[in-house]
Amino acid sequence: MSFLRPFMLYSTLRWMTCLSWGFPRWPGFDGLLRCLVVLILWSMYLEIHFIPSSSMYPTLRIGDRILVEKVSYYIRNPSIDDIITFRDPTQQSGRREENLVVKRVVAKAGDMVEVCEGCLYVNGVAQDERFLAERPTYTTKSTQVPKGHVYVLGDNRNNSYDSHIWGPLPIKNIIGRYLWSCHNPTTK
Repeated sequence: MSFLRPFMLYSTLRWMTCLSWGFPRWPGFDGLLRCLVVLILWSMYLEIHFIPSSSMYPTLRIGDRILVEKVSYYIRNPSIDDIITFRDPTQQSGRREENLVVKRVVAKAGDMVEVCEGCLYVNGVAQDERFLAERPTYTTKSTQVPKGHVYVLGDNRNNSYDSHIWGPLPIKNIIGRYLWSCHNPTTK
């Protein structure tokens, strides 16, 4: 093989790729193939969701579109203050768009959570939540988050169907983590 010069090897390999397809290369085939690869990766790693309710107001508004990343929670568990998308734990199995919910993680496994006098307490410490539009008007009993679960609440605490009603969320229900939102210009 030492008699082959690099330019001859290159021209031979370039010619062979055309033969391997069985037809001359279509001019836009590379672009189409790249687009297909991007679409497949996009569907595996990212999703776009629509915000149907005001449970995360003022962070997210009705009509907003959010970009959700689905890979990081295979590597690590959710962190406090992560905004996550998950399957509603009170619904039957299956993954329909209307069963997906968006909330904020406020406590992890082993934490004690309580809402009292308009303030969230995690392990007995009042949390500084500047992102809330108004303080919660409800009170909850002290709950310990079991292993393999997180405690999630909506930013609009008084109008949110979340862990203060149905309890800690199993981590297996989590779809992904909020990355970015596009605000709907028709909402204020």
